[in-house]
Amino acid sequence: MYALVLKENIDKLFDQIDTYQGKASIVNLNNLDKLGLGKLKEIPYSMRILIENLIRNYDGYVVRDEDIENILNWRINAGKVEIPLHPARVVMQDFTGVPAVVDLATMRDAFKEMGKDPKSVNPQIPVDLIIDHSVQVDYYGTSLALQKNMEREFERNSERYMLLKWAQKSFQNFRVVPPGKGIIHQVNLEYLAKVIWIGQNKKGLMAYPDSVLGTDSHTTMINGLGVLGWGVGGIEAEAVILGQPYYMLIPEVIGVKLVGELKEGVTTTDLVLYITEKLRKKGVVGKFVEFYGEGIKKLSVPDRATLANMAPEYGATMGFFPIDDATIQYLLGSGRDPKHVQLVAEAAKILGLWYDETSEPKYSDTMVIDLGEVEPAIAGPANPEDRIPLKDAKNTLNNLIDKYLSEKKRERKSVTIKLGNDLVELKDGSLIIAAITSCTNTSNPNVMIAAGLLAKKAVERGLKVKPWVKTSNAPGSRVVTEYLTKLNLLPYLEALGFHITGYGCTVCIGNTGPLRKEIEDVLKKEGLYAAAVLSGNRNFSGRVHPLAAGAFLASPPLVVAYALAGRIDIDFNSEPIGYDPNGEPVYLKDIWPSSEELRKAVEVALDPKVYQEKYKDIFEGTDAWNKLEVKESDTFEWDEKSTYIKKPPFFEGLKELPEKINDIKNARVLVYAPDRTTTDHISPAGNINPNSKAGQYLISLGVKQSELNSCGSRRGNHEVMMRCTFDNPKFRNLLVKDKEGGYTIYWPTKEVMHIFDASTKYKQEKIPVIVLGRNQYGMGSSRDWAAKGPYLLGIKAVIAKNYERIHRSNLVGMGILPLEFMPNEGPDELGLDGSEIYDIIGIDENLTPHKILNVKARKENGKVIEFKVKARLDTPIEVEYYKHGGILHYVLRKLYKETK
Repeated sequence: MYALVLKENIDKLFDQIDTYQGKASIVNLNNLDKLGLGKLKEIPYSMRILIENLIRNYDGYVVRDEDIENILNWRINAGKVEIPLHPARVVMQDFTGVPAVVDLATMRDAFKEMGKDPKSVNPQIPVDLIIDHSVQVDYYGTSLALQKNMEREFERNSERYMLLKWAQKSFQNFRVVPPGKGIIHQVNLEYLAKVIWIGQNKKGLMAYPDSVLGTDSHTTMINGLGVLGWGVGGIEAEAVILGQPYYMLIPEVIGVKLVGELKEGVTTTDLVLYITEKLRKKGVVGKFVEFYGEGIKKLSVPDRATLANMAPEYGATMGFFPIDDATIQYLLGSGRDPKHVQLVAEAAKILGLWYDETSEPKYSDTMVIDLGEVEPAIAGPANPEDRIPLKDAKNTLNNLIDKYLSEKKRERKSVTIKLGNDLVELKDGSLIIAAITSCTNTSNPNVMIAAGLLAKKAVERGLKVKPWVKTSNAPGSRVVTEYLTKLNLLPYLEALGFHITGYGCTVCIGNTGPLRKEIEDVLKKEGLYAAAVLSGNRNFSGRVHPLAAGAFLASPPLVVAYALAGRIDIDFNSEPIGYDPNGEPVYLKDIWPSSEELRKAVEVALDPKVYQEKYKDIFEGTDAWNKLEVKESDTFEWDEKSTYIKKPPFFEGLKELPEKINDIKNARVLVYAPDRTTTDHISPAGNINPNSKAGQYLISLGVKQSELNSCGSRRGNHEVMMRCTFDNPKFRNLLVKDKEGGYTIYWPTKEVMHIFDASTKYKQEKIPVIVLGRNQYGMGSSRDWAAKGPYLLGIKAVIAKNYERIHRSNLVGMGILPLEFMPNEGPDELGLDGSEIYDIIGIDENLTPHKILNVKARKENGKVIEFKVKARLDTPIEVEYYKHGGILHYVLRKLYKETK
């Protein structure tokens, strides 16, 4: 299609721009039209950033002529052809960052053992690691909660933090944001992101678009600022950190046109739940979503960030908003350097990235969302896309509770217990957790201030939160506390028990902490249907708290409202939220803030100087952080006694060349996973039960029950993580249908045993194991341990109907082969139940992307079921990764060869 004289044409695409740092080169995409390379106005804005990235990094070797031609001809090549992306930077959080640093430290050891300089293993691009996932809500409902939770955080996690401090000292291009400074995505949005970067490359000083890969799926939040970014597995991130391009299929781009405006009383949370439901039904997994249309003018950058944040929930790689005046106003309002903000505006126009409302790009597909059709809602009980309009919530919840009771074979009941000096009644439908939490909503002043205004009106009417509800308020930014204080709203939230409990993920990641013992005891004994409400982005089964039968996503003001009601099965339209001291009913409409009073409060609240003040010490730690003494060294000094940080076996005996890959023969099914198996099911992050395999292992090493911490915090110890794998208390392996948790059938003896024990026996017998799956296998986050854990359990392949994007990549990255049933086929259709012995044939001969392989499944009675599967190695580089036994082996061998 394009007769490109590439070098000559690429040089013509570069212009000069005056910056406050001097003259810089910049890719002027407007020149595409002049050169006959494409009509810029027809290209989606997100795709323009990919085009710029390839043009800027063109060298004829890594980025080749055909890569440029393929990206310019993106509509034909979408979903078929890979390109090498060079992101500007990487961001990490501590749950995924600790294992990544452990891997890098282990790679330094391996490099040293191979006779090379260990310092050669070093980040090649800027890396920021923000510690935000560790803090747990142990204390709440008191002004001491923040201090005490921070103290407990350091008591639990000092070993992990010492590793991160070592990395900060020993690696170049590696910065750490200490605990208590905010959630990764808010820190990224409010401070780290530049939108336009200025830096050196082979062409000298360059001005170019910001782009970021993150080891957290909600990295997409930065798309609200016009920055290209999404979550990847920690394994992929490590490869990028070490200089490997991020190879990706050219994506389809789905244009979502926003029209109209939100009605009175409707929040951005309601909008994102609406969009999540709509886009999940449409099917956008592995695709870019780009928002456009007149409706985006009605959304502030924090509103846009809310919609972009939940891209993993609606399945997209990104939820992108172009750069416009709102972007510029946000940068100025959040305290960015005015000189740089001016550069952003000028450069975005030269780059062709400034939003032009007079023209509409040509997308792969489009849909229209009318903002005026959105209504207040919650989502649950276990998936973000399961939206429940608030007007239907009572009936829907009653049906959910009745279904739950039907499975338990009992009627509804209530139990009276004593809390302090008060007698309270817990019953089916009681709310036990109400949490203002997560990056999704606590980044947005509109919903946070709305929560404060609602709390003020509730207190003024004499309402109180029910005593059995565990309340928490964990903003993603310290700026939130400042504007709530400035508006005098924080005292009203505190009067209802919503004291600041930490600046981190807390309840959203499952760090809810314990409930009061009296409540936990009665829930365990009586099996009541108790619920949690949170302003988060994930509510997967078992994630928020093991005693919460259902978890529901809601806006921050609705979280406060439900805490006041004390139950989930309330009709806010017809039932009072409570009664004032005079016995007068108070309804939700009586305390819900109007759009006008919210607008006025937001105008008063926000001040650029507050952002500057709060971020000037972002890399400085507290006294507890500064007291952690760590020496700089080329290699990490492993402590054999540590139960948090242990050298993993991933690189033991690594040879210069990979071994030949073979077909998988005589494999047994270790796990038969149901629909919507999430990465939380595969590798839970929650607290470690003393009776679990991981708990018993740690106790055997002398760890106290009170110090077991969580699987998420123990990700630096592979021995713990192997035992955590598939051990979510709400997971149901379909091989053992009548039992929840990490259990399986060990087929040689047909014993029911723990998955870890069975995998150990299979390894001793040299029997390979596989996972059988259904729809949406690997939903959820970017956690690499959802692939590392199965790898260490000996799992060689997964056969499922379809995969979520990040988890499939992680499987490839660990050398596990993801296989996909052919259309309209699956375990049920083929008559598979997991008892069979499997041969997967064709791996060892000319393995190529999407190669069709043959599978033979032998039943106990001798019957053989033969079927075909597609190898979900989507690109040539993924085939190479698999042949090397995983991406890290590939990168280490490549680095070894380059330094040879």
